[in-house]
Order: sequence, then structure tokens, then C-alpha cells
Amino acid sequence: MMPNTKQPPNPTLKNDLLLRAARGEEVERPPVWLMRQAGRILPEYRAVRAAMGGFKDLVETPARASEVTIQPVDLLGVDAAIIFSDILVVPEAMGLPYELVEKVGPRFPEVLRNATDLDRLRKDVDPQVHLNYVLEAIRITKSDLKNRVPLIGFCGAPWTIFCYMVEGKGSKDWALPRRMLWEQPAFAHALLDAITDTSIAYLKAQVDAGVDLVQIFDSWAGVLSAELYEAFMMPHLRKICDALSPLVPVTMFAKGGGHLLPQLAGLSCQTLGLDWQTDPRKARSIVGEEKSLQGNLDPSILYAAPEVIRKKTLAMLSDFGGRRHIANLGHGVYPDVDPEHVKVFVETIKESA
Repeated sequence: MMPNTKQPPNPTLKNDLLLRAARGEEVERPPVWLMRQAGRILPEYRAVRAAMGGFKDLVETPARASEVTIQPVDLLGVDAAIIFSDILVVPEAMGLPYELVEKVGPRFPEVLRNATDLDRLRKDVDPQVHLNYVLEAIRITKSDLKNRVPLIGFCGAPWTIFCYMVEGKGSKDWALPRRMLWEQPAFAHALLDAITDTSIAYLKAQVDAGVDLVQIFDSWAGVLSAELYEAFMMPHLRKICDALSPLVPVTMFAKGGGHLLPQLAGLSCQTLGLDWQTDPRKARSIVGEEKSLQGNLDPSILYAAPEVIRKKTLAMLSDFGGRRHIANLGHGVYPDVDPEHVKVFVETIKESA
């Protein structure tokens, strides 16, 4: 049984569709937003990023991060903003800085491989100090949004953050982090504990700064078996959801996690995000009516002609059955998608009322 959410929807929000849908309340139509909507596809974002010099510079400059957070609300007409940041700010706050190499991805100059390495981590992460630039961006964004739409905060799931802190870069199969679970389970649990505690403090600070909903991104959930996920990840996800769900609605998104739905359904979050490889009807049969579902159009469909996008979007809405649904893609929007095609997706959802 999910705990009651203590914080009611903000009565001053002009558009509170997302919050109502997350709580299972009646809505005129599904709300719509997109993962990675802040940036990438928008020329206006690319202009701001070029002026800043780099991705991290943009993330760490609150006024500019706020500016690109709001752009999709103005330009695409989505029903929510998601703060412009990165999941890797958490390991950096813990004492493991990262670099973002253009067209390559994140790189960690130092990695963690054993229990001794844990001593290098910061033991007293204070979001108000070590992640204040994100919190300030949230405060600016809430002011500049003028209550038009909700603001989403987020963090990476402990497993995804663990992968980067151990591997030090992207990977196709994350064999090394998976190996650590078997060979050094005590080290793995200790690091996951530290990530979890930092993430809870960070998300709570985001709520205090003004976010209306939070999402947990487990980008690499799909590489783990249900057995490993239950043993190593579910205790940490339960802890995060139990800490945040009484404060604001929580969405859990596990990419490649269709096989994990029976476990994820037991979390105290209000919404489960689905990737495009998961059948919404099957997901609903597993999850039941207790939770909202989010997703899950294949992002590649946005390369198609507008009439195809409309057809596929309407089919997606039908698959979700018109109940407890937050419309989104099954993962982040691809950077070379035409923004006009994204608008077709958004407008099709909005016209479904």
C-alpha cells in the first residue's frame, strides 16, 4: 500500500495535469513531457550552450540552466519542465569529479574498485553546499515559470551511479560493475548505501527548493537479472521512494527493466516509467491500478513523417487505455530529431482531450 502524499498539488499551478495524473486523479487528457526535452533538439538551447563553452559550465550556471529548462515549455508546449542538470552531479558531490568529453560521453579521472577506495569519498555531502548550483537553478526556474507548469527534479538510481563510479566511462554491458556485485558484495553494498543516502538528501533539497515531482533514472537497469536487482538494488530504491513519496509524487524509470516490473510495482512511488520495448497493456496487468504509468513512444518514431507520428502516438494512447497515464517517450529524445516532429507528438496528445 502506497503512503498518502502529504503535499497537495500546488493550487496556484495553472496547469497541474502532471501532478493529478501521477496521483491517479481525474484528468482531461494525459499530460505530456519528454525526457531530455531541455536541450539537444532546440536551436535555442544550442545557442546558449555555445555561449557557455561546455555542458558542465551550463549545468553549473543557475541562470542559464534555468533558461534552458524553460525553453521546452515555451517552444514545445509541454505540460512540465524538468530541471536542466545531470545525474553525475551526485558522484561529483561525493568527491568523484567527472568530465564530459564532446561526442564521447562522461569520463571519471578516478574510479572506485575496492573498500579502501571508499575512504576517498566525502562523508558529509551537504546539497546546500556541494549541489547548491542545482538548487539555485530550481529556485530561479520556479520564479520564472510563474506557476505555468510543474517542475520536475531528478537523480540517477544508485545502480546507474554505481556503474559510472566503478567503470569510469560508458559501457555496452557494464561487465565490471556486475562483476563487483559477485566478487565484492560488501564493497558494492557500502557504495550503494553511500549513493542512496546522498541521493535522498539531494532530492529532499530539490523539494525544499521547489520541485513538484521527482524522477529516479535507472538507465542501466536492463543489464541486471531480476535476482541481482532484488538483492542489490531494490532495498535502496525502496529507501529512496519511502523517503520522497510522502513529500511529492515520485516516478521510477528503469530503462530495459520490463522484466523487473513485478518488483518495481511494489515500490512506494506513484508512477513507473516504461521504455518503448515494454507493452503498456502487459505492464498494466502486472502493476495493477495502484500506480500511474509513463511513456512510452519509441523515440525513433519522431524521425517519421508527421502523419505517421500522429498515428503511432494515438496508438500509444490507446495501448495505455486512457487511465493513469503520463505521455512521454520510452527514453530521451534523440538530438538530431526535428523539433517540429516533437511538436506533432505533443500536439497530438493535447488534442486527445
